[in-house]
Amino acid sequence: MTALRLIHGAAALTAAGCLAAVLWTGLADRGVALAFGVLIAVGELTRWSGAEDRQTAPLAAAGSLSYALLGADAGRPADVGTAEVVTVVLVAALLGGVPHIWSGRTSTLDHLARRVLTVAFVAVCFQPLYNRGAFDSWDGSAYALLLLGLLGLSALCDAVLAAALGHCRTRWPFGPLLREELRGLLGIGTAVCATGAVMALAVAVAGLWALPVFCLPLLLTQFSVRRYAAVRATYRQTIASLARATETAGYTPAGHAHRVAALSLAVGRDLGLSGPELTVLEYAALMHDIGQLSLVDPVPAGATAVLPRAEQRRIALLGGAVVRQTGVAAAVAVVVERQADPVAEQPVAARIVRAVNAYEEKTRETGPEGPLRALEELRLGTAGDYAPEVVESLARVLARPGGRHEDVRSVSGGRRTALSDPAPGWVTHG
Repeated sequence: MTALRLIHGAAALTAAGCLAAVLWTGLADRGVALAFGVLIAVGELTRWSGAEDRQTAPLAAAGSLSYALLGADAGRPADVGTAEVVTVVLVAALLGGVPHIWSGRTSTLDHLARRVLTVAFVAVCFQPLYNRGAFDSWDGSAYALLLLGLLGLSALCDAVLAAALGHCRTRWPFGPLLREELRGLLGIGTAVCATGAVMALAVAVAGLWALPVFCLPLLLTQFSVRRYAAVRATYRQTIASLARATETAGYTPAGHAHRVAALSLAVGRDLGLSGPELTVLEYAALMHDIGQLSLVDPVPAGATAVLPRAEQRRIALLGGAVVRQTGVAAAVAVVVERQADPVAEQPVAARIVRAVNAYEEKTRETGPEGPLRALEELRLGTAGDYAPEVVESLARVLARPGGRHEDVRSVSGGRRTALSDPAPGWVTHG
């Protein structure tokens, strides 16, 4: 958690220093500060939680970045300093985030730290040079490219901060988290950068009246993305309901599919799977036992890991056929069908589902040593039944502070590590 404290501390020091400077000198242009403050506050008010996209407040982000890159207002110098930009953005973000802070729906400290540090970075790179006249000789196209370049750097800065905060919060590998953040820049992140540059240029020419005109398209895009996220959430709930069919029919114990999906997602993140791969993995894990609905006689306790390989293969093929009939993506059906194939021929998602399902079945109704014994059995089965890298990843996941069983001990390198309860964030993807 040292990195987390470092990021929060840097943001707090930056905010405190800028606030003190503004209190000492006052605001250079209260009208500009008020206009951008209202825009950012409205953007924060419309921020939403639980969306797949990394940028949950695109309007506020674009407004903050355009304010940091503001050089003129309707042809006259705006005289905006770095301290003023950071202070206005911070105060507006706090005011707009009051409902979110009150409800506790989002990680407000991380959100504010990212916003303050990113905006401070852009303002420090631009405002001092602009105020000294360094860009007076630049023509329109070169100046626009400069703004886009600075916004691109700010997006990279924000992606690194987001990945670092995610790593500190979840202990997931930093590299895959950073790749996901960078991949997310190709979506609405591009629209945020473009809108920020356009608003800064438009205000410089047309004045503050350009703000509502040029932020409207991004606001509509934000609501469209939010609607899409709601559709995806409904889609996932439908798949989760289908997965409970085996529990309702008495083929598998209650909660088995969700436990396998949660732990599979944690292992997938540890192995560095991308966002789309994690979605396929989660859906396949939720529906991995659905083939048992085609059986005349249920498998005792739904424990398919102890069945002969041919029977496991038959159930997996039946499950894949059922998944294809539901209209779920073909990639999910492939994972379900191939979870009983030889390990060397399986995709990574199928290897994960197979190992996690076996672990979950082996730890049912066992004593304190059950989880450790289950892991050792999986390790012994790495010769042909389970992928060694998946089993070791599973052991790492269980050994983390956000692991699954408090009474389990993971033996690694001769030392024992206590495990704790499941991390609540395991099933939040998608």
